[in-house]
Amino acid sequence: MTGQPVTLLIVEDDEIDLMGVHRALRDLKISNPTIHAVDGIEALEILRGENGHDAIKRPYIILLDLNMPRMNGIQFLETIRADDSLKNAVVFVLTTSDADTDIIGAYAFNVAGYIVKSDARESFREAMNMLDIYWTIVALPED
Repeated sequence: MTGQPVTLLIVEDDEIDLMGVHRALRDLKISNPTIHAVDGIEALEILRGENGHDAIKRPYIILLDLNMPRMNGIQFLETIRADDSLKNAVVFVLTTSDADTDIIGAYAFNVAGYIVKSDARESFREAMNMLDIYWTIVALPED
């Protein structure tokens, strides 16, 4: 591992939730590069370098919402796990859903973690801090 900063691909269709992620990162002084996709289809285009998007470089971590238009989070997970060039991507689900079916469905596609967004700002900051520690100590694949 070269110590290259980990890029965060935030797959989120809700502008308020996206601002919350950026606020938590800023509050924790986490300055990793971020890229935003509004749904699973745009995230795939970014990962693959399609439709005018530059391909994201490794190392990266995907923060994935589940409830999105066009391609939801579970469909996105199913797609990347079937793609040889993307199947090892590190994905954390970051969603408002605490439904057992969503949690089980996400873990069936080997997510690294399932984080429920709550209204409590402090618990969300703690989740972002946990992610910062994770990518600091865990070796991630690079190109």
